[in-house]
Amino acid sequence: MTGRDLFPTSLRLLGKPVLVVGGGRVAGRRAQALLDAGAIVTVVAPEAADDVARLAEAGLVTWVRRGYETRDLDGVWFAQTATGVPSVDSRVAAEAEAQRIWCVNAGDHEASAAWTPASARVDDVTVAVNAGGDPRRAKALKDAIVLALKTGRLPLRRHRAGAGRVALVGGGPGETGLITVRGRQLLAEADVVVADRLGPRALLDELGEGVRVIEVGKAPGAHQATQDEINRILVDEARAGNVVVRLKGGDPYVLGRGGEEAEFCREHGVDVEVVPGVTSAISVPAAAGIPVTHRGLATGFSVVTGHEELSELPARADHTIVLLMGVRRLASSVRHLRARGLPGGTPVAIVESGWTERQRVTIGTLETIVDQAERVGVANPAVIVVGDVVRVSPYAPSSFRSPVTASPRNAAAARPTP
Repeated sequence: MTGRDLFPTSLRLLGKPVLVVGGGRVAGRRAQALLDAGAIVTVVAPEAADDVARLAEAGLVTWVRRGYETRDLDGVWFAQTATGVPSVDSRVAAEAEAQRIWCVNAGDHEASAAWTPASARVDDVTVAVNAGGDPRRAKALKDAIVLALKTGRLPLRRHRAGAGRVALVGGGPGETGLITVRGRQLLAEADVVVADRLGPRALLDELGEGVRVIEVGKAPGAHQATQDEINRILVDEARAGNVVVRLKGGDPYVLGRGGEEAEFCREHGVDVEVVPGVTSAISVPAAAGIPVTHRGLATGFSVVTGHEELSELPARADHTIVLLMGVRRLASSVRHLRARGLPGGTPVAIVESGWTERQRVTIGTLETIVDQAERVGVANPAVIVVGDVVRVSPYAPSSFRSPVTASPRNAAAARPTP
């Protein structure tokens, strides 16, 4: 047999009596798998290895401590023989065939009426692979399929109606490789994706046919949807039975209003899952080689939106300040920080479009950064870093007396590989 004459199917053995003949490691694995399927398992073997013995001691299987007899097949729905003795395995298989009982002969797949595939479960998906009677080949293929399912490389979307739910997925700073494995998996399951303008937009091109994308991106002075409208979209789509992925840039809970969206879903009886993302507050500075903490330079950092929160922060160059959405109010933020006591020579970096081909890094000081930003036309999306950690960046000049602006091409070449 090559496997071409097999009819793939799945057996429902819940509550059904099954027989395992043999007590070795193979028999033990198969007994455990049959137990996992809900079968009532009897093992017939004069001796047994630890796996079978433990199952018997726990009362999970009935161990008959003798050799196989024909009567052992009475009332059985399914049989597995794995004694390691060809004559015994052949006898069990032949007698099971005579009684029209499906039997897997582990010792001779060519003479086996049924084959056990290499199998695994991912959520409610069961993967089962036969490979021409080659179990190692089948396992390798099974493992590859499972990995693809777990990483969202294969479509997991359901096509039969079920309970709707919402997943708030942090997509990271925009580079597709920086979204979490769970985030990719949920995108592969999605019926509807409610998308921001930031985050890994390229993943939208990989969505399956029929997946709807609802754009709700926000930009300064140009909102496609209000937060109340976004909340309502999530709940309405989930109530319609859809798997809804709210794909957000960065992390849903870091200045992303994910808490509001999760709360609204729960208040309206909608199941919601939150998937953390790599926040731009840390990852975008990292793209420019800037750690938000560094031994000898900074032991803490604060993340703000460049508004009134600045008055509450430590005014020290050894405490890193990360400003999100701060380009429009850069001048006023700099004035505020200078008034708080930060020296004009405090290093500042502006990282535009981090982790993309358009990435540009501008480095200066509190004294010079506003003029620099105006001169080169700094624009959102951008993250602003204030503090001594900027000195670690490979873009930083040897002396901050001569501020430097890295070109987009050079920035992309020097950016750390994700």
